[in-house]
Amino acid sequence: MKIDGVFSGGGVKAFAYLGVLEVLQEQNLELERVAGTSAGAIVASLIAAGYNIDEMKELINELDLSVFLDPPVLTKILPVSKWLFLYSMLGINKGAKLENWLERILANRGIHTFHDLKPGYLKVVVSDLTLGKLIVMPDDLERVYGIDPSYFPVAKAVRMSAGFPFFFMPKKMPGRYKKKSIMVDGGLLSNFPLWIFDNGTDIKQRPLLGVKLTDATDNGIGPRDIKNALDMFHALFTTMKQAHDARYISKNDKQNIIFVPVTHTDAVNFHISEKVKTELIQSGKENTVKFLSKWSK
Repeated sequence: MKIDGVFSGGGVKAFAYLGVLEVLQEQNLELERVAGTSAGAIVASLIAAGYNIDEMKELINELDLSVFLDPPVLTKILPVSKWLFLYSMLGINKGAKLENWLERILANRGIHTFHDLKPGYLKVVVSDLTLGKLIVMPDDLERVYGIDPSYFPVAKAVRMSAGFPFFFMPKKMPGRYKKKSIMVDGGLLSNFPLWIFDNGTDIKQRPLLGVKLTDATDNGIGPRDIKNALDMFHALFTTMKQAHDARYISKNDKQNIIFVPVTHTDAVNFHISEKVKTELIQSGKENTVKFLSKWSK
Protein backbone atom coordinates (compact mmCIF):
# COMPACT_ATOMS: atom_id res chain seq x y z
CA MET A 1 0.00 0.00 0.00
CA LYS A 2 1.22 3.49 -0.82
CA ILE A 3 1.46 6.10 1.97
CA ASP A 4 2.88 9.60 2.50
CA GLY A 5 5.53 10.14 5.16
CA VAL A 6 6.81 12.98 7.35
CA PHE A 7 10.09 12.71 9.27
CA SER A 8 11.15 14.84 12.23
CA GLY A 9 14.62 16.22 12.84
CA GLY A 10 17.00 14.66 15.31
CA GLY A 11 20.57 14.88 14.05
CA VAL A 12 22.53 11.64 14.29
CA LYS A 13 19.61 10.09 16.19
CA ALA A 14 18.11 9.61 12.72
CA PHE A 15 19.85 6.22 12.57
CA ALA A 16 16.56 5.09 14.11
CA TYR A 17 14.91 5.75 10.75
CA LEU A 18 16.77 2.78 9.26
CA GLY A 19 14.86 0.51 11.62
CA VAL A 20 11.57 2.26 10.84
CA LEU A 21 12.03 2.00 7.07
CA GLU A 22 13.05 -1.65 7.27
CA VAL A 23 9.78 -2.54 9.00
CA LEU A 24 7.72 -0.43 6.58
CA GLN A 25 9.29 -2.34 3.68
CA GLU A 26 8.57 -5.68 5.36
CA GLN A 27 4.93 -4.62 5.77
CA ASN A 28 4.70 -3.61 2.08
CA LEU A 29 4.11 0.06 2.90
CA GLU A 30 5.56 2.13 0.06
CA LEU A 31 6.32 5.80 0.66
CA GLU A 32 5.16 8.20 -2.07
CA ARG A 33 5.28 11.86 -1.06
CA VAL A 34 7.77 12.59 1.71
CA ALA A 35 8.74 15.59 3.81
CA GLY A 36 11.13 16.32 6.61
CA THR A 37 13.14 18.70 8.70
CA SER A 38 16.90 18.58 9.28
CA ALA A 39 17.98 14.91 9.49
CA GLY A 40 14.42 14.01 8.51
CA ALA A 41 14.92 16.04 5.33
CA ILE A 42 18.04 14.01 4.52
CA VAL A 43 16.10 10.76 4.89
CA ALA A 44 13.17 12.13 2.88
CA SER A 45 15.49 13.22 0.05
CA LEU A 46 16.98 9.73 -0.21
CA ILE A 47 13.51 8.20 -0.36
CA ALA A 48 12.39 10.71 -3.01
CA ALA A 49 15.53 9.90 -5.02
CA GLY A 50 14.52 6.23 -5.09
CA TYR A 51 16.87 4.68 -2.55
CA ASN A 52 15.44 1.61 -0.80
CA ILE A 53 16.29 0.56 2.75
CA ASP A 54 19.04 -1.87 1.74
CA GLU A 55 20.76 0.81 -0.34
CA MET A 56 20.42 3.33 2.48
CA LYS A 57 22.01 0.90 4.92
CA GLU A 58 24.91 0.41 2.53
CA LEU A 59 25.38 4.18 2.20
CA ILE A 60 25.31 4.70 5.95
CA ASN A 61 27.56 1.75 6.79
CA GLU A 62 30.22 3.14 4.44
CA LEU A 63 29.93 6.59 6.00
CA ASP A 64 32.16 8.04 8.71
CA LEU A 65 30.10 10.90 10.15
CA SER A 66 33.21 12.67 11.37
CA VAL A 67 34.05 13.58 7.76
CA PHE A 68 31.22 16.12 7.97
CA LEU A 69 33.15 18.03 10.62
CA ASP A 70 34.85 20.67 8.46
CA PRO A 71 35.91 23.70 10.49
CA PRO A 72 38.18 26.25 8.77
CA VAL A 73 41.81 25.10 8.52
CA LEU A 74 42.94 27.91 10.83
CA THR A 75 41.17 26.26 13.78
CA LYS A 76 43.58 23.31 13.58
CA ILE A 77 46.55 25.65 13.84
CA LEU A 78 44.98 28.03 16.32
CA PRO A 79 42.14 26.23 18.19
CA VAL A 80 40.93 29.38 19.91
CA SER A 81 40.08 30.83 16.49
CA LYS A 82 36.96 28.64 16.33
CA TRP A 83 35.28 31.11 18.66
CA LEU A 84 36.11 33.92 16.25
CA PHE A 85 34.49 31.96 13.42
CA LEU A 86 31.50 31.21 15.65
CA TYR A 87 31.11 34.95 16.24
CA SER A 88 31.76 36.17 12.69
CA MET A 89 30.51 33.23 10.58
CA LEU A 90 27.77 32.14 13.01
CA GLY A 91 28.99 28.56 13.12
CA ILE A 92 31.97 26.26 13.70
CA ASN A 93 31.71 23.86 10.73
CA LYS A 94 31.31 24.98 7.12
CA GLY A 95 28.87 22.21 6.18
CA ALA A 96 30.40 21.96 2.71
CA LYS A 97 31.29 18.28 3.10
CA LEU A 98 27.74 17.42 4.09
CA GLU A 99 26.36 19.26 1.06
CA ASN A 100 28.93 17.65 -1.26
CA TRP A 101 27.98 14.20 0.02
CA LEU A 102 24.30 14.93 -0.57
CA GLU A 103 25.04 16.20 -4.09
CA ARG A 104 26.93 13.02 -4.92
CA ILE A 105 24.43 10.47 -3.64
CA LEU A 106 21.47 12.31 -5.17
CA ALA A 107 23.31 12.72 -8.49
CA ASN A 108 23.81 8.93 -8.53
CA ARG A 109 20.04 8.73 -9.02
CA GLY A 110 19.86 11.59 -11.49
CA ILE A 111 18.60 14.10 -8.94
CA HIS A 112 20.15 17.55 -9.11
CA THR A 113 17.38 20.14 -8.86
CA PHE A 114 13.72 19.96 -7.84
CA HIS A 115 12.91 19.67 -11.54
CA ASP A 116 14.28 16.12 -11.40
CA LEU A 117 11.68 15.02 -8.83
CA LYS A 118 7.97 14.38 -9.23
CA PRO A 119 6.13 17.63 -8.41
CA GLY A 120 5.12 17.73 -4.75
CA TYR A 121 6.91 14.49 -3.84
CA LEU A 122 9.58 16.10 -1.62
CA LYS A 123 9.13 19.00 0.77
CA VAL A 124 11.96 20.37 2.90
CA VAL A 125 11.49 22.72 5.87
CA VAL A 126 14.01 25.54 6.44
CA SER A 127 14.09 28.53 8.82
CA ASP A 128 14.79 31.98 7.33
CA LEU A 129 16.13 34.04 10.25
CA THR A 130 16.43 37.26 8.25
CA LEU A 131 12.79 37.31 7.16
CA GLY A 132 11.55 35.49 10.27
CA LYS A 133 9.76 32.92 8.14
CA LEU A 134 9.27 29.18 8.04
CA ILE A 135 10.13 28.18 4.48
CA VAL A 136 8.96 25.07 2.64
CA MET A 137 11.11 24.15 -0.34
CA PRO A 138 10.43 24.03 -3.21
CA ASP A 139 6.97 25.55 -2.61
CA ASP A 140 8.11 28.95 -1.32
CA LEU A 141 11.14 29.56 -3.54
CA GLU A 142 9.32 31.53 -6.23
CA ARG A 143 6.93 33.39 -3.92
CA VAL A 144 9.46 34.47 -1.28
CA TYR A 145 12.76 34.70 -3.18
CA GLY A 146 11.80 34.95 -6.85
CA ILE A 147 13.77 31.76 -7.56
CA ASP A 148 12.56 29.14 -10.04
CA PRO A 149 12.58 25.85 -8.07
CA SER A 150 13.35 23.97 -11.29
CA TYR A 151 16.91 25.27 -11.03
CA PHE A 152 17.36 25.03 -7.26
CA PRO A 153 19.61 22.17 -6.04
CA VAL A 154 17.91 19.63 -3.80
CA ALA A 155 21.18 19.06 -1.91
CA LYS A 156 21.39 22.77 -1.06
CA ALA A 157 17.83 22.80 0.28
CA VAL A 158 18.49 19.76 2.46
CA ARG A 159 21.81 21.19 3.68
CA MET A 160 19.97 24.37 4.71
CA SER A 161 17.37 22.35 6.59
CA ALA A 162 20.12 20.40 8.39
CA GLY A 163 22.08 23.52 9.34
CA PHE A 164 22.01 23.07 13.13
CA PRO A 165 22.54 26.60 14.57
CA PHE A 166 26.10 27.36 15.69
CA PHE A 167 27.28 23.84 14.82
CA PHE A 168 27.11 24.53 11.06
CA MET A 169 27.63 27.91 9.43
CA PRO A 170 24.29 29.02 8.00
CA LYS A 171 23.74 29.19 4.26
CA LYS A 172 22.76 32.50 2.68
CA MET A 173 19.90 32.89 0.22
CA PRO A 174 19.63 35.74 -2.33
CA GLY A 175 16.15 37.02 -2.92
CA ARG A 176 13.95 40.01 -3.58
CA TYR A 177 15.78 42.16 -1.01
CA LYS A 178 19.30 43.62 -1.02
CA LYS A 179 20.24 41.69 2.11
CA LYS A 180 20.66 37.94 1.76
CA SER A 181 18.66 35.70 4.06
CA ILE A 182 20.34 33.63 6.77
CA MET A 183 19.01 30.07 6.44
CA VAL A 184 19.25 27.56 9.29
CA ASP A 185 17.84 24.29 10.60
CA GLY A 186 14.14 23.96 9.82
CA GLY A 187 13.66 22.45 13.27
CA LEU A 188 13.95 25.91 14.79
CA LEU A 189 10.40 26.63 13.60
CA SER A 190 8.97 23.19 12.82
CA ASN A 191 10.88 20.08 13.79
CA PHE A 192 8.01 17.76 12.84
CA PRO A 193 6.00 19.26 9.92
CA LEU A 194 3.08 16.86 10.02
CA TRP A 195 0.92 19.68 8.66
CA ILE A 196 2.86 19.93 5.40
CA PHE A 197 0.55 17.82 3.21
CA ASP A 198 -2.64 19.33 4.63
CA ASN A 199 -4.56 20.69 1.64
CA GLY A 200 -7.33 22.27 3.69
CA THR A 201 -9.85 19.50 3.05
CA ASP A 202 -10.74 16.26 4.80
CA ILE A 203 -9.92 14.30 1.64
CA LYS A 204 -6.47 12.72 1.61
CA GLN A 205 -4.84 11.12 -1.42
CA ARG A 206 -3.43 8.29 0.73
CA PRO A 207 -2.74 7.52 4.40
CA LEU A 208 -0.24 9.84 6.09
CA LEU A 209 2.31 8.42 8.52
CA GLY A 210 4.53 10.59 10.68
CA VAL A 211 7.70 9.43 12.39
CA LYS A 212 8.86 11.50 15.36
CA LEU A 213 12.10 10.98 17.24
CA THR A 214 11.48 11.76 20.90
CA ASP A 215 13.33 12.18 24.16
CA ALA A 216 12.06 12.36 27.73
CA THR A 217 11.14 16.05 27.60
CA ASP A 218 9.08 15.58 24.41
CA ASN A 219 6.69 13.35 26.31
CA GLY A 220 6.55 15.39 29.46
CA ILE A 221 8.26 12.64 31.45
CA GLY A 222 10.22 15.14 33.50
CA PRO A 223 11.26 18.79 33.75
CA ARG A 224 14.55 20.02 32.34
CA ASP A 225 17.39 20.59 34.77
CA ILE A 226 18.50 24.18 34.09
CA LYS A 227 21.56 25.12 36.15
CA ASN A 228 23.37 27.65 33.97
CA ALA A 229 23.15 29.84 30.86
CA LEU A 230 24.10 27.00 28.50
CA ASP A 231 21.36 24.80 29.96
CA MET A 232 18.90 27.66 29.51
CA PHE A 233 19.97 28.20 25.88
CA HIS A 234 19.45 24.49 25.13
CA ALA A 235 16.05 24.56 26.84
CA LEU A 236 15.02 27.66 24.88
CA PHE A 237 16.06 26.10 21.58
CA THR A 238 14.31 22.81 22.37
CA THR A 239 11.14 24.59 23.46
CA MET A 240 11.03 26.65 20.26
CA LYS A 241 11.44 23.49 18.16
CA GLN A 242 8.57 21.73 19.90
CA ALA A 243 6.08 24.56 20.42
CA HIS A 244 4.75 24.99 16.85
CA ASP A 245 4.31 21.28 16.21
CA ALA A 246 2.85 20.48 19.62
CA ARG A 247 0.03 22.97 19.03
CA TYR A 248 -0.74 21.47 15.63
CA ILE A 249 -0.76 17.78 16.53
CA SER A 250 -4.21 16.80 17.72
CA LYS A 251 -5.31 13.64 19.47
CA ASN A 252 -6.49 12.23 16.14
CA ASP A 253 -3.17 13.05 14.48
CA LYS A 254 -1.33 11.04 17.12
CA GLN A 255 -3.02 7.93 15.79
CA ASN A 256 -0.86 8.33 12.67
CA ILE A 257 2.49 9.03 14.37
CA ILE A 258 5.22 6.56 15.22
CA PHE A 259 7.00 7.90 18.31
CA VAL A 260 10.55 6.56 18.53
CA PRO A 261 12.43 7.15 21.82
CA VAL A 262 16.04 8.20 21.13
CA THR A 263 17.73 9.13 24.39
CA HIS A 264 21.05 7.41 23.66
CA THR A 265 23.10 10.34 22.33
CA ASP A 266 23.30 14.03 21.51
CA ALA A 267 21.93 15.15 18.15
CA VAL A 268 25.31 16.44 16.97
CA ASN A 269 27.51 13.64 18.31
CA PHE A 270 29.30 12.89 15.04
CA HIS A 271 31.52 10.36 16.82
CA ILE A 272 28.57 8.11 17.67
CA SER A 273 29.54 4.53 18.53
CA GLU A 274 28.43 1.43 16.66
CA LYS A 275 26.67 0.25 19.81
CA VAL A 276 24.53 3.37 19.98
CA LYS A 277 23.78 3.16 16.23
CA THR A 278 22.53 -0.40 16.73
CA GLU A 279 20.39 0.66 19.70
CA LEU A 280 18.82 3.49 17.68
CA ILE A 281 18.03 1.21 14.75
CA GLN A 282 16.54 -1.37 17.09
CA SER A 283 14.36 1.29 18.75
CA GLY A 284 13.09 2.26 15.29
CA LYS A 285 12.22 -1.35 14.50
CA GLU A 286 10.53 -2.17 17.79
CA ASN A 287 8.40 0.96 17.96
CA THR A 288 7.33 0.69 14.32
CA VAL A 289 6.27 -2.95 14.76
CA LYS A 290 4.33 -2.00 17.88
CA PHE A 291 2.64 0.94 16.13
CA LEU A 292 1.69 -0.92 12.95
CA SER A 293 0.10 -3.76 14.93
CA LYS A 294 -2.57 -1.27 16.03
CA TRP A 295 -2.59 1.22 13.16
CA SER A 296 -5.94 1.81 11.55
CA LYS A 297 -5.13 2.97 8.01
